[in-house]
Amino acid sequence: MVTIHVNGQDKTGQISDWRIRDSRRGLELTCFFPSGKSYTRPLNECEITPTEVMEDVLLVKKEGSAFSPVDKAVIYGNKQALVQYSSGAKSYVMDMDNIRLVKKTDFKDGGIFPYFLSVAEGRLARAKASPREDAAIPENLLRQLNSLPPNPEVVLDAYCTGASRPREKAENLIFPFGLNESQLEAVEGVFSSQVSVIEGPPGTGKTQTILNILANIVLRDETVAILSNNNTAVENVYEKLEQERLDFLVARLGNSKNREEFFASLPCVPSAEYPPAPPLEDIEARIEHLKAFLHARNTVGKLQAEVDELKIERQHLLQWRHENRQSGPLSPGTAPLEKYRLSTQKITDLMAYLTMLDDKPITLKNRLELWLNFRIFRAKPFRSPPQRDLVIHSLQLRYYDQALEEKEAELASCEEILEKGDFESLLKSTTTSSMAYLKDRLQAKPWSHEAFTSRGYRDRIDEFLKRFPIIGSSTHSIINSLKPGTVLDYAIIDEASQQDIVPGILALGCARNLVIVGDRKQLPPIFAKVGPPAPDRRYDCEKHSLLDSCLQVFGDTIPVTLLKEHYRCHPRIIQFCNQQFYDNQLIPMTRDSGEKALQLIVTARGNHTRRFKNQRELDSLLHVLEQGGSNQWDESSKRGFIAPYNAQVALSNSHLPASFVKDTTHKFQGRECDEIVFSTVLDKKASNQRNLAFVDDPHLINVAVSRARKRFTLVTGKDVFVSSSGPVAALIRYIEYYANETDQIHRSPVVSAFDLLYREYDQSLEKLRSRLRSGDSQFQSEQIVSAILRDRLSHRSNQAIIFHTQIALNQLVSFDNERLTDGERGFMMGRSRCDFVLYFKVGKKPLAVIEVDGGDHDKPQQMKWDALKDSILDKGGLPLLRLKTVESNIEQKVEKFLLAVASSGTQPGPAEGYNGVL
Repeated sequence: MVTIHVNGQDKTGQISDWRIRDSRRGLELTCFFPSGKSYTRPLNECEITPTEVMEDVLLVKKEGSAFSPVDKAVIYGNKQALVQYSSGAKSYVMDMDNIRLVKKTDFKDGGIFPYFLSVAEGRLARAKASPREDAAIPENLLRQLNSLPPNPEVVLDAYCTGASRPREKAENLIFPFGLNESQLEAVEGVFSSQVSVIEGPPGTGKTQTILNILANIVLRDETVAILSNNNTAVENVYEKLEQERLDFLVARLGNSKNREEFFASLPCVPSAEYPPAPPLEDIEARIEHLKAFLHARNTVGKLQAEVDELKIERQHLLQWRHENRQSGPLSPGTAPLEKYRLSTQKITDLMAYLTMLDDKPITLKNRLELWLNFRIFRAKPFRSPPQRDLVIHSLQLRYYDQALEEKEAELASCEEILEKGDFESLLKSTTTSSMAYLKDRLQAKPWSHEAFTSRGYRDRIDEFLKRFPIIGSSTHSIINSLKPGTVLDYAIIDEASQQDIVPGILALGCARNLVIVGDRKQLPPIFAKVGPPAPDRRYDCEKHSLLDSCLQVFGDTIPVTLLKEHYRCHPRIIQFCNQQFYDNQLIPMTRDSGEKALQLIVTARGNHTRRFKNQRELDSLLHVLEQGGSNQWDESSKRGFIAPYNAQVALSNSHLPASFVKDTTHKFQGRECDEIVFSTVLDKKASNQRNLAFVDDPHLINVAVSRARKRFTLVTGKDVFVSSSGPVAALIRYIEYYANETDQIHRSPVVSAFDLLYREYDQSLEKLRSRLRSGDSQFQSEQIVSAILRDRLSHRSNQAIIFHTQIALNQLVSFDNERLTDGERGFMMGRSRCDFVLYFKVGKKPLAVIEVDGGDHDKPQQMKWDALKDSILDKGGLPLLRLKTVESNIEQKVEKFLLAVASSGTQPGPAEGYNGVL
């Protein structure tokens, strides 16, 4: 109850109402009488009970989003408040019906938030100390962190204290962008908890789920930020909204460039009228009716995967029986296995029982057990071990035949349920009616048509958010994109498995509710070491992504939904990821129609890796592609080449067609192609074995494989990953099991003469090895070229040519050559020599030069010397062939070079150096 005293007298019973106002004379209290009269007195002569004083609080308008810090608020009778924003400043009279006052929380003073600040400060200090880093980014991050108000309503408070608040279960959910069983569960989870997690493996409709969440938030007249660690990760969301003409809801903000582009061309509210939508009750009824069919649809997917797997296993069993001649007849008089009518479980039990008997004779006890357990009376077929083995082999085939029969019958039954229920039509009508309802509701809203500018929109943030309830941004820029203190209803962080905790928590500081979308099985962020230890391991910025951290902080108190239905990859491709990384929880919704979706290319033995490049893998890939036939790539498909190292990607640019999209695995996350080639790069050298853990990382392999929609090709070295027993070895085994050995698996397609330099080499090189002469050179690489030259020059067409080794450069090109520079002449005065020089036998005229380039030729100084030698030989008119020890087809290159120089050497050449041979 409110009481009013004026100059010490109780006026409560005499007045009908009262108000405080700020006039030119100061703060006054006006009392209103039932008669309509009123009188006014200075507020300091009056006493209003109750009066509450709140200090250092946050104020927000009832319909607003921006919280402002208030130094002091005096609340009179729970009706009006005298608000002072800073000490000594002017006070403002405000109605409590129009504002909310919120007590500040202390999360910024605890141990967690100061740790995040120290991480940001450490990164800034490191950036300032490094000339290669831009300090503006960490500086901006630190500024945004410091600007966050200690608001108890934001998710950051829940995160720092580890206490997510439950929400009342939402009703009236719609699904205008389609749905499946997992997506239904995920969207329901979002609206039942302050924090929710959606794990979205590749191709499971993550974008579709986010769009449905956005639709339901907008329907509730609430605001949301859709965020990621970069501006491009949410492009799919933008594109889908644009397709449905709903992009007018989105403000694409983020960095300053994005903001300028957005405000330069503000989207307009569509003027077209939409047809009437069905009542919400009808849509809810359809969704409820659809739920049972969604489960049946998933069952179809699971059963189809099981049928496909049984068929493959049966095929391998038949192949084994054929190769091992294990298909002999049972003993005469043996009843057909069908007669016993054994279930699949009983078949496996009987196989186990017969295996246990081993080669022991059948006893009376065994006969009794066969009868009681399997209803088998005649034990004659099991008396001899060989006959017993034949029965086991027949049982194995019978098991697969019967299991397939049962699974296919169950599959047909589920498909019949979907067909009778007209599932596809029901799903489509549910989606269509949900979209119609969404657009109808949006059309009925009074949209503002006032213009906003990039400089002024923050001052009108509440109007701006009513016009653009969806904010698109990167996590780095979200605070900068809003007025200080603004709190949105929701933040959705996409690709949260790649999101660093700092700056990810910026989003948590400006939203009441959080939806985290990501996949722990894909690549995490690259963690930076900055020094300060985490006060709690769950918040460790050097070990956890934001997704991992939230899962550890909130535990099982929040809903975590795995999107299971997979729509992107060929079943054979995604089933590797499913078996290796997702514990068979995914349900492939694509169908296997016999396409050759897997390919394995294994390079020849040898040390082919140089500075994280492997040309042999590229040569082997090109060799296979050039074969044509069933291995030929579909030129109309979008093709991608992925490698774990930038050096291999750069090398691929000069070898693979321009139609290939080429990038590292880390940069390919979130993208896809029809066909993907993954190059593992490493070989068996001890120095490379130390890098196996990086390439053989489960997250990296999962990303690489799941980028392919129709076809995946693995290019790797022989036995390089076997000893690690990691995902690459599992991938090789998987492809060998499911692919056709004839045209999908290619072993050592390209062999190089220089492979003899390695301890392990292809046996086809043994003949060449036997021709090597130690007297040719102290270097085996030059011994190899000598042997090849002797062989090629023995041919009749080349008998006019001889070769000599280690000839001084200044004996081939004259100092008097006018085209030479002073630097080139200086280089010639040194001890530079040419590895192989070709001469005509008659006249001893130098014809051409062959150089053998080992690994040192990639070093900058050696490359500079090589360039000088190339220029001198060119000016001296001597053709040059450089043979890199990592290259393949060495014999063919030498032969082609000999043919070219022999045909051109018949004419007098410009070479004017010493013609003799020392």
